[in-house]
Amino acid sequence: MRKTKPKKRYLLPDPKFNDTLVTKFVNYLMEQGKKSVAYGIFYDAVALVEKKTNESGLEVWKRAMNNLMPSVEVKSRRVGGATFQVPVEIRPERKINLSIKWLIDYSRLRGEKTMMDKLAAEIIAASKGEGAAIKKKDDTHRMAEANKAFSHFRF
Repeated sequence: MRKTKPKKRYLLPDPKFNDTLVTKFVNYLMEQGKKSVAYGIFYDAVALVEKKTNESGLEVWKRAMNNLMPSVEVKSRRVGGATFQVPVEIRPERKINLSIKWLIDYSRLRGEKTMMDKLAAEIIAASKGEGAAIKKKDDTHRMAEANKAFSHFRF
């Protein structure tokens, strides 16, 4: 185990919206170090969302992110030879990371042609409270609810 915690790295805000959360999202979206491509995909998807919903694309994206943030998850805990799924609350930083990860992962699995279309469709679905990413969040919450009896095994 480490003696000291590593220093927290802070991200610079993105050039268009001046928002650090956008930069974090783009960093997760990026593949093989192609950050400018990732920015292009994100900005085009937000523009497409804006065109389809007739409201601010960034606001719809933020609403989608908030709808995706889970509040509890289960962690495996071994107690006397048996492994229990123990529900634990999630730190704020991890909530954001999970919502970003789920939105991107389930966008990639969609059937549209380009990543821009996939991401835009998943953002719109998540902002309405539907779609595969929302289902993942609901499954996580359901799992925690089902294993509530083991919450006394919390670390």
